[in-house]
Formats: sequence, structure tokens, C-alpha cells
Amino acid sequence: MLHVLTIVLPIFGLIAIGFTARLSGLVTDRAAEGLSEFVFSIAVPALIFRTLNAAALPEAQPWGYWLAYFSAVTVVWTIATLAARRIWNVGSIEGVVVGFCAAQANTVFVGIPLILDAYGQEGAVPLFLLIAIHLPIMLMVGSILSEGRSAHPARLARQLVTNPLLLAIAVSTAARLSGVSLPGPATSIVDMLASAASPCALFAMGIALRRYGLAHQPSLAALVTGLKLVVHPALVYVFAFHVFSMPPVWAGVAVLFAAAPCGLNAYLFAERYRSGVGVSASAITLSTGLSVLTTTFWLAMLGVGR
Repeated sequence: MLHVLTIVLPIFGLIAIGFTARLSGLVTDRAAEGLSEFVFSIAVPALIFRTLNAAALPEAQPWGYWLAYFSAVTVVWTIATLAARRIWNVGSIEGVVVGFCAAQANTVFVGIPLILDAYGQEGAVPLFLLIAIHLPIMLMVGSILSEGRSAHPARLARQLVTNPLLLAIAVSTAARLSGVSLPGPATSIVDMLASAASPCALFAMGIALRRYGLAHQPSLAALVTGLKLVVHPALVYVFAFHVFSMPPVWAGVAVLFAAAPCGLNAYLFAERYRSGVGVSASAITLSTGLSVLTTTFWLAMLGVGR
């Protein structure tokens, strides 16, 4: 249990520091916006490049690993959408947004620091392999469900092609295949940028929580939070450990990936369609606050540090 706390407390401590700094007026929302852009566009891509260049990639596609995760995504998304439509009587697009929010994990700001602290380099490959297909699949499904036949494949393709995380994975793969290595000074720069990813991401997350608040549809936000923090990782746990075959570390990464709170992409998705903005913001705040407890539980369940 002590080892679990040494993982959880620094992560959520940095989030709390960011929240307190914004609450006290030491920083403004502009700080979160700048840090978020730096983390998403520069620091995390550098972390991905550094990690995948040094990691041993699997020879075969880990279909069971991906199926375990996305089977749970399908269940959670469906439950959230149906509940929002039938109990809260939201519109069709807002129902999609609610489902997206319940199934979309905060990988960059919480998932990456949490999983790398828990499993180290051994967990890096399954983490980034899941990140490689997580956002494309979620955006594609969300766009098709929201827009139907009027969905714009070219716009979606452009979003994915210009996504810094996916570009970093593509560049890392190309570098490995070509055998090209960076000179010493360039490697040092990449290392420094990669090391900044986690602390900057967590501090920015704390500022963002102060900004979003809990003012909109708290009961629906509570349902989304329960699905995200409890049902999603529980389903992945069952699929990863008892249905599909994979190494224990890969199964643990999948569970912790699912246990991450609602992602900021859910808020951006809601903004794009001008629907469900309030509930997505509330769910992000509530799920992030409660994830300090649920993450501790899942780390203990996985036996991290034993």
C-alpha cells in the first residue's frame, strides 16, 4: 500500500498545486492553455519518441490487448448514451458526447504519468501502442455517430494526420526502421523535453479543473464518472485477465488506462458540436477529483509494487 501511495500522491499532489495556484490567483487560465499546448505538441511527442526508440516492440499485433480495452469502451459508451437519452432526455448529439466522455480516458495528462510511474519502461510499449489507436478510433466513432452520413472523412483525416502524438509515433517508427540515431546534443534536448511532460501536464490539469467546475448537470456527470472510474476499468480487468491472453504488465496497463478520468478531448469534442459542453466539463472535474481514490484501488488490485 505504501508503494501505491508513492505513485498516487505525487501525481495528484501536482494537480492540487496547479488547482491551488489558479484558485489563489498566482496563475491565470492562460498558463494552463500554454502548458497544455506545450505538453500536447512538444513534451509528450518527445517522450513518445524517446521511449519507442529504446523499447522492444512486439513482433505480432496485440489483438487481444486492444480487444480487451475497446470491448469495454463499447459497453460503457452504449450505457452512457442510452441513459442520457432515456433518463435525462438529452438530444441525440449530446447523447453521443456523454458516451464519448464516459469512454475517453485522460491519457496525456493523467494516464501517461500514472502508468509510467507504476510500470516504468516495461509499461511504456503497451501504453503508447494503445495511445496510437485510442484517439483515432474515438474521434472516428464519435464523428460518425454525431454527423451520420454527413460526416467529413477529409476533415477527420486531417485532424489525425496533424495530431502531434500520432506524428511522434510515426516518426519514431520510421527512425527505428531506418536505423537513424540522433546525435548526442539532440538526444539531450529530447530527454529534457520528455522529462518535462509529466509535471507540466499535471500542473496544467489542476488549473483546468478550477476553470471547469461542477455547475452543469451534476447527476449526469456523476453517472459518467461512475462509468469511467469504476465500470470501464472493471470490464477491462475481466477481459484482460480472464478472457484474452496477454502479459500481466500489458493487462495492468490496459486497466490503468481505462481507470484514468474523463479526458479533455471530451470537452473539445463537445465544443466542436456545441452540445454537452457543461456535462463534459463537470464530468472531467468530478472524475479527476475522485480518481485519486479509485486509482489507489486499481493499483492495489493489480498488485503494483508487491
